[in-house]
Amino acid sequence: MSMPNPVGALSFFEDLHPPKSRFQEDVLDGLAREQKSIPPKHFYDARGSALFDDITDTEDYYVTRTELGILDSIADEIAAKAGSHAVVIEPGSGSSVKIDKLLNALDHPAGYVGLDISKEHLITACEDLAGRFSGLSVGAICADFTQPVRLNDLPIPDGRRLVFFPGSTIGNFEPGGAKLLLETIRDWLRPGDALLIGADRVKSSAVLKNAYDDANGVTAAFNLNLLARINRELDGTIDTDAFDHEAIWNAEAARVEMHLVAKHDTEFSVSGRNFKMKAAETIHTENSHKFTIQRFSELAESAGLTVKQNWSDADGYFTLYWLECA
Repeated sequence: MSMPNPVGALSFFEDLHPPKSRFQEDVLDGLAREQKSIPPKHFYDARGSALFDDITDTEDYYVTRTELGILDSIADEIAAKAGSHAVVIEPGSGSSVKIDKLLNALDHPAGYVGLDISKEHLITACEDLAGRFSGLSVGAICADFTQPVRLNDLPIPDGRRLVFFPGSTIGNFEPGGAKLLLETIRDWLRPGDALLIGADRVKSSAVLKNAYDDANGVTAAFNLNLLARINRELDGTIDTDAFDHEAIWNAEAARVEMHLVAKHDTEFSVSGRNFKMKAAETIHTENSHKFTIQRFSELAESAGLTVKQNWSDADGYFTLYWLECA
């Protein structure tokens, strides 16, 4: 059994050497397509991460405060379901507020394990958490959580595993990718273990569009920062003033799409390659899929997981699901 760490220190760190970022390859490939696109994971340089934190504080972006409200309201139920001495595993570097709420709700959790592809960010986040929970065994695994990770080969503390995946990050994946990710997480679970996952709900198109195009323009700055990052890191010559942010509700696909729209014909280069865009042509930067409870339950079942319980806010904007192996 892993011992509690000294204040601010990690019980263990495992580097599984995930592949380095394919930023240049993804940008060049995406800009060469008929429908230009760049994966949303590339939003999160230092500036992009700070802007996303600002988004979560805007009045229009309901997701974070709604999920936190649900966590507050079900704290006792989560503690009862998880039991004493659970081990929380969190794929991705999540909100410190959310993980603190969960750990404070649990009955003497035995440990916390963070998984993330960014080594420096992961270590900092886990060391910060270890400093806040001095009696907790805190470990970190540098890995791409979308790929298989053999947790049983790693020094995970003993105890019931509760994988925590909040924020509706699952909605950023295409349906096939979401199923594969849930299958990957399912393989981390043993009998009695569980996944606590958040998923945003289908709702009024006006509410959704406002959430992804807030009145203060923070989401627009977040989207446009991707172009500024390309200029900084890939020798880009993009005129960022030539683009507007746009959020579209695609009802057929049940998703909000974010695009960067060319205001007029424009030309630029990235890493020595030349590109042209016509007025109104777009770069598709993100999808955020929304779910009904039935549709999410069907997705979970397709990945070998069963919804044992779910909790929603009074407005039906967001849902947390407790999943176990089918």
